[in-house]
Amino acid sequence: MPAAAPAPLRHDPYAALRIPDFRRLISARASMVIATQIQGAVVSWQILKLTGDPLALGLIGLAEAIPSIVVSLYAGHVADSVRRKNIIVLAVAVLLLCSVALWWLSGPWGRPLLAKEALYTLPLYAVLFVSGIARGFLGPALFSFMPQLLPDRERLSNAITWNSTTWQASSVIGPAIGGLIIGFAGRVHPETGITTAYAVDAGLMALALGLYVSIAGRPLPVREGEKPSLKESLLTGVQFIFGNQLVLAALSLDLFAVLFGGAVALLPIFADTILKVGAQGYGYLRAAPAVGSVLMAVALTYFPLWRHAGRKLLWAVAGFGAATIAFALSTNFWLSLFLLFLTGVFDSVSVIVRSTLIHTFTPEYMKGRVSAVNNIFIGSSNEIGAFESGVMARWLGVVPSVVFGGLMTLGVVGVTAWRADKLRTLDLTPKQAEPAV
Repeated sequence: MPAAAPAPLRHDPYAALRIPDFRRLISARASMVIATQIQGAVVSWQILKLTGDPLALGLIGLAEAIPSIVVSLYAGHVADSVRRKNIIVLAVAVLLLCSVALWWLSGPWGRPLLAKEALYTLPLYAVLFVSGIARGFLGPALFSFMPQLLPDRERLSNAITWNSTTWQASSVIGPAIGGLIIGFAGRVHPETGITTAYAVDAGLMALALGLYVSIAGRPLPVREGEKPSLKESLLTGVQFIFGNQLVLAALSLDLFAVLFGGAVALLPIFADTILKVGAQGYGYLRAAPAVGSVLMAVALTYFPLWRHAGRKLLWAVAGFGAATIAFALSTNFWLSLFLLFLTGVFDSVSVIVRSTLIHTFTPEYMKGRVSAVNNIFIGSSNEIGAFESGVMARWLGVVPSVVFGGLMTLGVVGVTAWRADKLRTLDLTPKQAEPAV
């Protein structure tokens, strides 16, 4: 008799959530992301009101990106050399101090510093610079710590999807809370809304710190016989990525899509002068991409993107660019809201495919260093993209700059599809997704 066909793999959409420490991790991340999203929305609104300059909005991203990029390679080395939980706790503690500093600066004690014409935004940028350093160390540590909480690799894809879902859901809540607090608490006085929002930001960051502390630490994964010098260790992640066409193509695609295709940095201007919806409408616009992202991420929890993952990634980034162009040309609030929602849907596909690819093909002992390079490519591209958006908006105008960015995104997709044949044929079904050696 012929051998019976193997039974199909049974997909458990809640596999990772059955692990208590993983639940604590994503709960802590949810609280931290909501806090940082509130902070990002409020800082943008505050600086726009102080300066009225789109370039000043772009400088917000630059203030965070420069320190994050500078420390990233060393942070990756540290994440592969020091217990990752310790790095996470220290970095989140610094982010908490930054939240408290922003609250203090917006209150009656620190507000006089912002009233001096020569210095009125420098204290805010200084706090963001320090938070960028903390984020530079936090990214590689979190990326490489999460797989250590899983008892087997079979739960990795599910954990990545839930991790992304948590991030996206928190990104829905954060900007909406920030915008609504500014709008409603600011009815008494505009500065009251900003101060209240920063207080909520600090409280949520304190909660995140407590949750991270409650997670049991894990020993570092090591490769027997590996004792590279500091220079060799710093370059390991770069060499790994540039030697792997799949990883390099996926990172490059995301990098340039975010760099050129992001309109979020200019949303205060769209809300205030183009769509004329005020602070509350601004909160909804900030939340719209994340609403799309979280709904798509939840769908992907039940229907994973295993088959033809590379092809789907390319189509998703192309869709992101097209939706960005349409948003720039829209003058209707509801249409703009829907188009931002679509950018989130497409971005969720890109994030999950890229994260799964990197986790799958990167050995455990070097995930911190590879994540550091990923942080340079992706984590800071949002902030550099915000700076690019501010510069282009001042040069071309707000609407033409966003249209230009969307067109560049479509161009990047075309070049990547043409040159990266391995990405076009990428399939992440469990039988093919073997770890790197």
